[in-house]
Amino acid sequence: MVKGRKAEEGDGATLIAMATEPDHNNYGSVNTQQKQDRNTFSDGITIIDFVLVWEESWEEQCEGKTNVTAAHRRKLREDFLAELQTVGVLQQRTEVQQAKNKICYVLLSAPWNVMCYFAEEISLRVPLEVVTPPELNWTKEVLEKLSLPNLLRQDVPNPPPYHYTCDFRNNKMERFLGSRDMETFFKPTQRHQVLYEILARTPYGVVEKGEVGIDRLVSEQIFTAAFPLHQGPCEQPRGPAVPPDCLSLRQILLEYWARWSRWRRYQPLDHIREYYGEKIALYFAWLGFYTAWLLPVSVVGLLVFMFGIWLVYTDVPARELCASGDSFVMCPLCNICSYWNLSSICHTYKAGLLFDNGGTVFFSVFMSLWAVSFLESWKRRSSTLTYRWDCSAWSDIEERPRPEFAAMAPMTTRNPVTGAEEPYFPGKARFNRTLTGVMVIIVMIAVVMIFLVAIIFYRSILSIIIHKDKFFMSSAGRIASISGSLLNLLVILMLSRFYISLAHFLTQWEMHRTQSQYEDMFILKVFIFQFVNFYSSPVYIAFFKGRFIGYPGKYHTLFGMRNEDCGPGGCLIELAQELLVIMVGKQIINNVQEFISPKLKAWWQRRNMTPVEEPEEQSPWERDYQLLLCEGLFDEYLEMVLQFGFITIFVAACPLAPVFALVNNWVEVRLDAQKFVREYRRPVVERAQGIGIWLDILQVITHLAVITNAFLIAFTTSFLPRLYYAHTTNSLHGYVNFTLATAPGNFSSTPCRYRGHRDQNGDLLPEYFHLLAIRLTFVIVFEHVVFFIGHMIDLMVPDIPEEVEIKIKREYYMAKEALADNQSLGKKVIVGETVVQSTELRQRKPDPSPPTDSPSSPHTTP
Repeated sequence: MVKGRKAEEGDGATLIAMATEPDHNNYGSVNTQQKQDRNTFSDGITIIDFVLVWEESWEEQCEGKTNVTAAHRRKLREDFLAELQTVGVLQQRTEVQQAKNKICYVLLSAPWNVMCYFAEEISLRVPLEVVTPPELNWTKEVLEKLSLPNLLRQDVPNPPPYHYTCDFRNNKMERFLGSRDMETFFKPTQRHQVLYEILARTPYGVVEKGEVGIDRLVSEQIFTAAFPLHQGPCEQPRGPAVPPDCLSLRQILLEYWARWSRWRRYQPLDHIREYYGEKIALYFAWLGFYTAWLLPVSVVGLLVFMFGIWLVYTDVPARELCASGDSFVMCPLCNICSYWNLSSICHTYKAGLLFDNGGTVFFSVFMSLWAVSFLESWKRRSSTLTYRWDCSAWSDIEERPRPEFAAMAPMTTRNPVTGAEEPYFPGKARFNRTLTGVMVIIVMIAVVMIFLVAIIFYRSILSIIIHKDKFFMSSAGRIASISGSLLNLLVILMLSRFYISLAHFLTQWEMHRTQSQYEDMFILKVFIFQFVNFYSSPVYIAFFKGRFIGYPGKYHTLFGMRNEDCGPGGCLIELAQELLVIMVGKQIINNVQEFISPKLKAWWQRRNMTPVEEPEEQSPWERDYQLLLCEGLFDEYLEMVLQFGFITIFVAACPLAPVFALVNNWVEVRLDAQKFVREYRRPVVERAQGIGIWLDILQVITHLAVITNAFLIAFTTSFLPRLYYAHTTNSLHGYVNFTLATAPGNFSSTPCRYRGHRDQNGDLLPEYFHLLAIRLTFVIVFEHVVFFIGHMIDLMVPDIPEEVEIKIKREYYMAKEALADNQSLGKKVIVGETVVQSTELRQRKPDPSPPTDSPSSPHTTP
């Protein structure tokens, strides 16, 4: 049994006299309904903090396949449970007989003295004083000042209270709010944290071999699951409607967050954090923040697109092209293709104006500054949230080794911080393995390039084949391009699945000591590959396709086949098509998978766990065990980060991309919410100070977006050629002829035109070099201006709001005083409390001075 630490001298002195508050200020209770939905032992009193599960038949099926027998597994389990009992954790066992196996549950609970001991060990934060938290929704304040209705607002019942907090100290118990109520002092999530800490550090075998902790036991299938219980069912019971204030926290999340009808409401982030912890709440906060910021750029993108529609009917070069008739006979686009008239692409050329127009430049600059402002604003929002959720001062100083690392490390060493013997893997060997992993990444990137070349050949061959059919001849290029985009999407998804599995294996093989190191390296590997996988085709179309084709009579070839040229409408419309197919297609496939896959998996899991005799009502642990394991937030973050790349890096080619992203994210929030509330087991709470390495990746994407959009506008759009021609001729009349060159006489007896700035001998004209200089100048000016403005925004907008910074300092001061032993000083703190809290300005009174004629004045001459 764990015993509490001895009180230090002077512990009895009360610094801040805080009587136990009424029930509504109890730190651990969110609402009164919790007591009714609480999961307890068979005595109806002891709270269940954690559940361990194993299936007896699994051991029998696997015996003989490994060198660990079922009997040995049973011994390891019993040793582990015995160690838990020695620590003081209460246990209750229950069994459920299935058709072919038996499922065993061990219910765990930490008594008060164990909770207090480990709460101090892991520095749980406990309340000192109820405070008003900083406002989360700036739109709410703005609309209130303007006296406008806020359609996003919703009144969610039972908002969690907020406090100034400090690290728990057992010998300072009387100084914390609600400390007299042992039942509700610790929040349910804190109880889960304590039990998980105990489970993670409890040995079950030879400590030197890393045989410690529940994570390794689960990874080796000695236990099949370990999880905290949900707070009752998510659905309300049938019968009369339950008042909102009487709903459990899980039911509140379902009704006010996961319902599709709440798509336009603020997310109840405080409730999400109260139930799932800071790490998951920060993901949904970031997703909601990102989605809200997509709204203005979607409006601007629609306006730019509408400007393109207006240009379709007013553009001078478009009218000239459509009215050109047989004036411009174009050279064949392939070796077996025939001559064609430029006027035949009238509709395609006009469609290209929807994406290639003057508004593109404005929107690219706008999006680049938007991305910088978005990240700076998120830093402020993140600092506000981390303070509000009590993570500002949190840091995981000494993270435990990963279970897999502990199991596979070849040697041990003494930890210089804790003094404990820990598994060890040589740094040189890890470097060599990491270098091998880098080589594998390079090989996989080469594989992506091979598939890209294969798709290029596919489009060229398919276009030639279709050209032989007179019925589809006019649509050959369009059919080849669209089918190539769809095929490219399938290849991308196939390679993604394979590489994620490969990245798991490589990162595991590299033997990273801690979970955070493992996750960072895994995320980095996957992102580098996915970046190349998803963006290689758009980059090829934007910057390489049609650049190295040569000219009639001297075409360049690859493996004997003529290099791929842009379609009749130009490369930009093909780039827009490629982006829409990849981005929107991926979003549709992902959303369908996220909607259907969890339901099918949950149904199959429930089907396989049907007991022999169906009970009248399932127990909470049986019901939760049938749910799916939450495997983290990696897939969700990766999907959103790749989407962020599409709408920033290539936004010049498709101003509608933010609109599709906005619609997808509205759906994504509800799908993810339903997965967590309905489909997943309750995950163990994890603290966090932000979105981690994903923020660094977003910053890299933002810088790449500025450079990419500069080159895209300069070299892919027609903005600069139009500007140059209009400046030299004061008009756009004749622009179409300006963009066309005449094929050399030795190419064919039939004169024909092609895109380029060459003379009839194939030599480059001065206009080509003028345009090249203008384009390079534009790239330099564009990226310098945008980077300068972004840097100024970074300097002017502090990462931490002033209000939050003051509150952090105030909380630190109160925590220091609360844990001090000077009672008189504490009384001064309380007396001055209203003065410290008040921010009202007051006129300073002048110091009183005695009259000069007073006899008692020391300045009066006697």
